[in-house]
Amino acid sequence: MPRVRIGAARKQRHKRLLKRAKGFVGGRSKLYKTAHETLLRAGANRFSGRKEKKRDYRALWITRLNAAATQRGLRYSQFIDGLAKAKITLNRKSLSELAIADPAAFDQIAAKARDALGLVSA
Repeated sequence: MPRVRIGAARKQRHKRLLKRAKGFVGGRSKLYKTAHETLLRAGANRFSGRKEKKRDYRALWITRLNAAATQRGLRYSQFIDGLAKAKITLNRKSLSELAIADPAAFDQIAAKARDALGLVSA
């Protein structure tokens, strides 16, 4: 059985990896071993970053809703509780966009939430 020579395949594999590491600083883009380690770490960060992005956006929407609800005399928790009791099933993203783009419609929603809680209008 002939001896297998791996030179061409190894060079191709290294080139493919170094192409993915393009743009990294110093040896991280030039040296195979360093680039490989960096790409492993970058892949892990990429994965966790996709999860964190969802958390970050939800926190942003809640912050916006808290500010909008506070302007209308409600705390965020009261506002969400009022929506649930009024059976309004809009998610935080759409409510946040509504608070920015159409304040009049948000006023009506906040009024319904306030009525469902039995609070007097401010």
